[in-house]
Amino acid sequence: MFEHFTHLVADSSGWAYVIIFVFAYLDVLVPLVPSETAVITAGVVAAAGDLSLALIIPLAATGAFLGDNTVYLLGRRFGQRATKRFFPGEKARRRMEWADEQLKERGGELIVVGRFIPGGRTAVALSSGTLHYPWRRFVMFDAAAALIWASYSALLGYYGGKTFEGPWGLALALVIAFSVAGGIELVRWLMRRRRRRA
Repeated sequence: MFEHFTHLVADSSGWAYVIIFVFAYLDVLVPLVPSETAVITAGVVAAAGDLSLALIIPLAATGAFLGDNTVYLLGRRFGQRATKRFFPGEKARRRMEWADEQLKERGGELIVVGRFIPGGRTAVALSSGTLHYPWRRFVMFDAAAALIWASYSALLGYYGGKTFEGPWGLALALVIAFSVAGGIELVRWLMRRRRRRA
């Protein structure tokens, strides 16, 4: 499936733009969808002049923004009911209160950083809706996060493709993207470990 997708994007047909938007939208709903790969690949193809970077970035950002807001609204509509049903204990209630405090104190930061963490974007958007984080604030931070994420991913592919013509540009861009994502995950793991010790 991945090879078929890469071929469609690299083929530089009009379908590439549709794929970029759909993958960016679905990524937050189904975290296995490779939205970063789609946008980075499109950036590499744009470096060769076959796709427009000016279309890739807004389409990816819009798809990501709409996907995040869909999950936010699902959390707002069904989150409390699901929380009460599946997490009825005192411990779960304290965790939700902690998450609520974190959103109040660091809401904007969490929303922006969460966009760059696979699976984190889903958790942050869902928690924001479930805990009734103000939607207007969520929209403001999420719009910035989606635009930064789309620009970063597309430009990573674009400049990687310009620097290393051919398949090496895509390989370098993917290595950098996975390294950044892995680094973020490592920092989160170290912070969790430090909190447990404290």
